[in-house]
Amino acid sequence: MLRVFTFSFALLMAIGCLNTAAAQEDNLREEVVAALEQFLAGASINDPEVHDDFWAEELTYTSSSGHRYGKAQLMEGVRSAETPGADGDADADIIWYYAENIELKPLGEAVIVNFTLGAEADHKPESPGRRFLNTGVLIKRDGRWQAINWNATAAADTAD
Repeated sequence: MLRVFTFSFALLMAIGCLNTAAAQEDNLREEVVAALEQFLAGASINDPEVHDDFWAEELTYTSSSGHRYGKAQLMEGVRSAETPGADGDADADIIWYYAENIELKPLGEAVIVNFTLGAEADHKPESPGRRFLNTGVLIKRDGRWQAINWNATAAADTAD
């Protein structure tokens, strides 16, 4: 009888641990995807504050054009770029960025995020040449997820 009770208790504990792990994974996914979506919305309108919050100070960014740089250089580019509609043109086309095929790989205190970056203007998808495979390493600091490493690679043309 004691063995049955011990086995049953151990089984219940194992199931409880699995449920807790699944809930933690769901929570992590919700947090990271929300941070990514907030960043992409801010990047669509070239919001320097959103960029500054998302990119960690020790960022290493590898662009799809093959250049590697840190946060300071990235922020210079953000601040010098035009903001859509800043010239008073309320009808200015904004290219909205979005993430597809989001995959998370938790690694202790960090998470690797892989996704396909898409873009659309006026709710019309851009050409396939505007799709990029992105990989980022994010860590959570001060209650927010920040990228410490990022790679953007032009996606192969799937029309072949």
